[in-house]
Amino acid sequence: MSKIIVLGAGMVGSAMAIDLSKNHDVSIADFNKKTLYKVLKKCDALNTIILDFANSKELQKTIKSFDLVVCAVPGFLGYATLKTIIETGKNVVDISFFSENALELSDLAKKNNVTAIVDCGVAPGVGNIILGYYNEKLKLTDFECLVGGLPKVKKWPFNYKAPFSPIDVIEEYTRPARYIENGNLVVKEALSDCEFVEFDNVGTLEAFNSDGLRSIIYTMPHILNMKEKTLRYPGHVEYIKVLKASGFFNTEEIKVKGKKVIPLEISSAILFNEWKLEEAEEELTVMRITLKGNEKNGKQKTIVYNLHDEFCAKTNTSSMARTTGYTATAAVHLILNNLFEEKGVFPPELVGKHEACFNFIFTYLKERNIQYTKIEN
Repeated sequence: MSKIIVLGAGMVGSAMAIDLSKNHDVSIADFNKKTLYKVLKKCDALNTIILDFANSKELQKTIKSFDLVVCAVPGFLGYATLKTIIETGKNVVDISFFSENALELSDLAKKNNVTAIVDCGVAPGVGNIILGYYNEKLKLTDFECLVGGLPKVKKWPFNYKAPFSPIDVIEEYTRPARYIENGNLVVKEALSDCEFVEFDNVGTLEAFNSDGLRSIIYTMPHILNMKEKTLRYPGHVEYIKVLKASGFFNTEEIKVKGKKVIPLEISSAILFNEWKLEEAEEELTVMRITLKGNEKNGKQKTIVYNLHDEFCAKTNTSSMARTTGYTATAAVHLILNNLFEEKGVFPPELVGKHEACFNFIFTYLKERNIQYTKIEN
């Protein structure tokens, strides 16, 4: 039995801690006492720790006695937190969605004899694992990931609920989107190139450019075309564009009745209530990964992985928490079971390239009723 600490007791962090507590001694840390109490009510096997992740000395002191760290902090804290974990010499699985390049910490991880698996959720995460696996089998030319978390019941005007921090969602709408076209890096505004796509059991969704390729821009430069798009119900993008164009996501201070305020902070506070996913509210995760490439004999091949996952009433766990969190806890077991022992920082595509790791992760997810269907042409 290993001693594990999960940093962040939000929806995904708590799901990971509960899953890991079945086989390990697990502690969960958060700055918010109420959030920790809520998790404890769901699983009293957990130990809780109040911790300010921004305090690097306190963070180092806290994680020193643990065998492995799982990092599920908000994106704006992610890079600094990961750096501190690595400096402390702890193996880590990270799902914080930060804008910095995690690969820049790889030399530091090697120096500290650390295995760090980053971006290990559903997307980025499973899509990368699939890409890494088939990159060993085919000469790939195209990679596309369409993904989104959606509420089952639509509520006007946004028809959206956030299973994680609204500030991280807004980041998806404001961070420039990078994709690869004919071998060239293209940067476009987020929310651009909106198109309608059909999905079984859901119907028509709109897909728009978002900055989800992340590490594969650097690790898979030989693939000529790579794109990631976020999925929402039709109409959502237009409302977000209105807010964005009107300055609601600006980070510069403005004066209101003599007081300085930051529009983004006000908008986040308002949208937190508007987008809040209630405890037992039903939602779903939809993803489609499409790979195109050539076999050794030159024959063209297309491989499509589809995911349709819904809120689990039995465990009272959201789909986004399950699909994201259990991918990360599968990676935790890869490290603990010595199935992946390389030192450095590894995005999921560099883990999925190993057949034993690929098979382990998909078996682990299937055991938790997260089913990916595959079509080959």
